[in-house]
Amino acid sequence: MERDGLSGVELRHLRALVAIADTCSFARAGERLGYAQSAVSQQIGALERAVGMQLVERPGGPRPVSLTEAGAVLVGHARTILARVGAAADDLDALTAGEAGTIRVGTFQSAGARLLPAILFAFRQAHPGVTVELVENHSDGALLDSVAAGELDCCFAAEPVESAELFERQVLVEDPYLLVVPPASPLATRGTARLADLAGQDLVAWQNCRCWDNLERQLRAEGVEPEVVFRTDDNLTLQRLAGAGLGHAIMTELCVERGHEAGPAALLPMPEVEPRIVGVYWRRQRRPSPALNAFLEIARTVSDELPVLVAA
Repeated sequence: MERDGLSGVELRHLRALVAIADTCSFARAGERLGYAQSAVSQQIGALERAVGMQLVERPGGPRPVSLTEAGAVLVGHARTILARVGAAADDLDALTAGEAGTIRVGTFQSAGARLLPAILFAFRQAHPGVTVELVENHSDGALLDSVAAGELDCCFAAEPVESAELFERQVLVEDPYLLVVPPASPLATRGTARLADLAGQDLVAWQNCRCWDNLERQLRAEGVEPEVVFRTDDNLTLQRLAGAGLGHAIMTELCVERGHEAGPAALLPMPEVEPRIVGVYWRRQRRPSPALNAFLEIARTVSDELPVLVAA
């Protein structure tokens, strides 16, 4: 047969052939499909013309119809094709319902350590068919660039955000600032700390962090010239540098660890410094997929339920 003839085959033709094979009757095949008997005959005739071969034996009278050898070969393929089409329809329905697909999420260190695990656990419990691909970067600015470019579906980031008009956002938490104080520091016995207290004090600070850029501006506004002696982008390293007596560090609640493993540094609230606002951002002109909408909703719910930690 001419292979190009198969291009004229439609799913309704294959459904008619399967119904004939199962019922051995044009009338009963029509009842199954919701067609008149004549419509089934037309579809089988169109299928036979498309493949250029007789597919159904028509003995006439009350005797049952049957498939020819060619019909028996084709009906096996028809069942497979119809099953795959049905599976594709199910997959598309799941995608539309937010129960399938992939979302690409960007996260920076502290959000990844303190917010993301609980969010991902709840999301996986509710939507096990959705794959979440994580991209990590010390710079939330780089993550936002990836969201703007369409390389990520959303990312965690902290205010302020450049080109904010490009994004929609959902606030998750207020993340208060703390002063991480070496044990021998004269500030260690205080209940709170001010930016002015850091005049003349050595500092350890983040290497690449928009938050530190803002803090430097605030320190200078208070007449304090930051004297940074070490820099790192690892939060635990930063905290332990302070604990080892190398300098004071300004960090946020999400960034610090507590307990013996965190080291001996004291953690003092800094009430004069506005908390860092952490949220999740997605591109404004891109309609979120159902899966992304589900992720955003779970991120909000889980963040609302996180315990508020107060500096010791």
